[in-house]
Amino acid sequence: MVRLSNEAGWDRFLFTISDPATIAAYRFLAGTLERQGCPCPILLFLDGADTEEPIWVESSITLGSLLCDGIGDGICIASSLSPGEILDLSFNILQGSRLRLSKTEFISCPSCGRTLFDLETATRRIKSRIDHLKGVKVAIMGCIVNGPGEMADADFGYVGAGPGKINLYVGKECIERNIPSEQAEDKLVELIKSRGKWVEPNGSDPLSSQR
Repeated sequence: MVRLSNEAGWDRFLFTISDPATIAAYRFLAGTLERQGCPCPILLFLDGADTEEPIWVESSITLGSLLCDGIGDGICIASSLSPGEILDLSFNILQGSRLRLSKTEFISCPSCGRTLFDLETATRRIKSRIDHLKGVKVAIMGCIVNGPGEMADADFGYVGAGPGKINLYVGKECIERNIPSEQAEDKLVELIKSRGKWVEPNGSDPLSSQR
């Protein structure tokens, strides 16, 4: 098809696959275009009528996997969802594949026997305070055994250090140690502000008046 398009003098075209769209098919298409030296854009299309799983599950698996592979220049989802729901789903897929950070990203480990604080309650409270920070990645980890490794690409880390104690990180660097858990959430907000990553929920920047 690429050869025929070039022979016809077409220099603008877009590829997509349907009936049905699969991860393997898109990977084959991307590999074929690369081998032929044709940097054509690929539209990832998913028809919800062709899937057995709920559309949000299937689209996250199929489209998310391809985007994480670096395949796809746009996505299109056909579904009975409303346009607003499809748009929200698309943004979540782009967020999850780290292509467009449109909201706060939270990285958290599942609770286990090594967790040194109420992870689920702390996560809910922290989210309620900072989930308006577009593009900021915050890791909330139960302990220091696996936490620092799993949160390696986070901007900020909130990690259990001992019973009732929290360590705060900026990237991979531990900034404050053994903070009492009842103070740690306020300290996290202060740390985010000190690094210039904070905005008020209404969009105003509380640090602007201090500059």
